[in-house]
Amino acid sequence: MKKVNFLVRLDDACSTMDHEKWNRLESIFDKYGIKPMVGIIPDNKDPELTLGTEDSNFFDKAINWQIKGWAIALHGFEHKYVTKSGGMNPVLCRSEFSGLPLKDQEYKIEKGFSILKNKNLNVNYFFAPSHSFDENTLLALYNKTDIRIISDTIGMIPYRLKDFSFIPLQFGKFRNIIVPGFWTFCLHPNMMNDIDILNAEIFIKKHHEKFISFDDIDPNSLKVKSNFDKLLSFVYFLRRRIINQYKD
Repeated sequence: MKKVNFLVRLDDACSTMDHEKWNRLESIFDKYGIKPMVGIIPDNKDPELTLGTEDSNFFDKAINWQIKGWAIALHGFEHKYVTKSGGMNPVLCRSEFSGLPLKDQEYKIEKGFSILKNKNLNVNYFFAPSHSFDENTLLALYNKTDIRIISDTIGMIPYRLKDFSFIPLQFGKFRNIIVPGFWTFCLHPNMMNDIDILNAEIFIKKHHEKFISFDDIDPNSLKVKSNFDKLLSFVYFLRRRIINQYKD
């Protein structure tokens, strides 16, 4: 694998998002033919994401994203943090899912998935609020949905683990990575300012030919996580633990 592939993921789409910022970014993506993944919160209850007036046509907008070829992801259920568990991917030690019993997680997954499916959205991807999920989250997804692809974890190349495919997530903003791999940039449009949006367009204009869509990745072709990516993940989380202990 000798190619640099860029992907972009957009977090926290919901009916009370910052509509103006999302519209500006959507115009940029359309201009350069970028097809991101968008994580939709089915029933937002996070007050920090009540940023705009309630959009009664939000799901019509989501359908339009789908028509454009954007990948639709289930992004939790209510986006409410109820535990301090980082689970299998402890980027942040807070979670809507990790640490909860299977039955509780199945309820949230089933309710959220049903909301999006009933709005005629094709939901093939999942990622949890604050990146935190555990074995029960995966089992809940397996039992209550047909989602088998997760956008998260650390690595350079998408891989298979048990019944799921994982597309690693590495960066919270655009960076000019020159090492071959599949590099996902995670953006939070609600939290971006004018300079962030301007810099995003500058980067996309310069590197738009390197961007692929999530649907370009064939899950059936993926192999188990490489030893190198396992080492990369170990070092990443070891570093985070050390930094967090130093802060404490």
